[in-house]
Amino acid sequence: MNLPHLATEYGHQAYVGEGLGHHGDVELAPGLVDLAVNVRSAPMPPWLAEPLRASLADLAQYPDPTPARAAVAERHARAPEEVLLTAGAAQAFVLLAQALRPRHAVVIHPQFTEPELALRSAGHDVERVILTEPFRLDPAQAPADADLVVLGNPTNPTSICHPAEAVAALARPGRVLVVDEAFADTVHVPRAVGEAASLSRRRDLPGLVVVRSLTKTWGLAGLRIGYLLAPPDLVRRLASAQPLWPVSTPALRAAVVCSAAVAVAEERRIAAALAADRSHLVAGLRALPGVTVAGEPASSFVLVRVDGALAVRAALRESGFAVRRGDTFPGLGPDFLRIAVRDTATSDAFLAALAHTLATR
Repeated sequence: MNLPHLATEYGHQAYVGEGLGHHGDVELAPGLVDLAVNVRSAPMPPWLAEPLRASLADLAQYPDPTPARAAVAERHARAPEEVLLTAGAAQAFVLLAQALRPRHAVVIHPQFTEPELALRSAGHDVERVILTEPFRLDPAQAPADADLVVLGNPTNPTSICHPAEAVAALARPGRVLVVDEAFADTVHVPRAVGEAASLSRRRDLPGLVVVRSLTKTWGLAGLRIGYLLAPPDLVRRLASAQPLWPVSTPALRAAVVCSAAVAVAEERRIAAALAADRSHLVAGLRALPGVTVAGEPASSFVLVRVDGALAVRAALRESGFAVRRGDTFPGLGPDFLRIAVRDTATSDAFLAALAHTLATR
């Protein structure tokens, strides 16, 4: 077998051109307001910043994941053996692709492109199930013989939060169900206790893997910290594909601190404030002629449809705003843009720029 050819066929050479390797940070440039990356940019709270600074005194020692696994497990009412710490949630997709040997892998799109890219880079064929607008999940759309199914909830880039029971219906014996919950802590459900749509506490579903990130709400994208929750035998299998000491000491410390009760309570407050900011942005978008908000957004970003979106995106850059193009997501076309939710003043400035762009093109 020609290994260089294999890498070209299944890896970035083939699929970056299709757009699977395109991410929001590519949209950024000095001087642009960032509406392209879904990472919260508020100042780090002292209860997080101080432990991170203190962890630098321990860098002479190899990282010990034991306290972080215990803290994450306690947060989700799991056993530590059901937790695997990863260098960002994206690493979890690489581990799944390397450790598993699916006969029929299915990725439900539109969604974050790294799971499919990781699978294809590892040599796996992938079938796409495309949800059409308004992007609601019907579990019957997944082929019955699929032994690996990947879904985001809430889904990037649509911002749709699928009901927990609909996602759970995808689980079955003999199947690994991977649910990317990187944005689960951004969803606000009034009067709900905890994360109503999350499956992170479901230990009864066969083959369930829940992937989580701590980088979005806490602005830790540069620290690379995430984790997955799965049955112990699957955790061990995935851990065998990890390099030694894959998560740094500061990142492990962040996992401990961000799993504490004070952090979880603050997440809920942030999610509630985010919901208000999102409602403000959505109302402004819906008031603009020619702009359609796709579905009912529930996370820290909004997907919109507008004719000539790529030209609109270019004009917005000239006005000082970076937004995420949507055409690199399977299932979306050239008329989609993803917009991050920011404070109302930033959203108002963006809406004015968008209105001017639409009126003058």
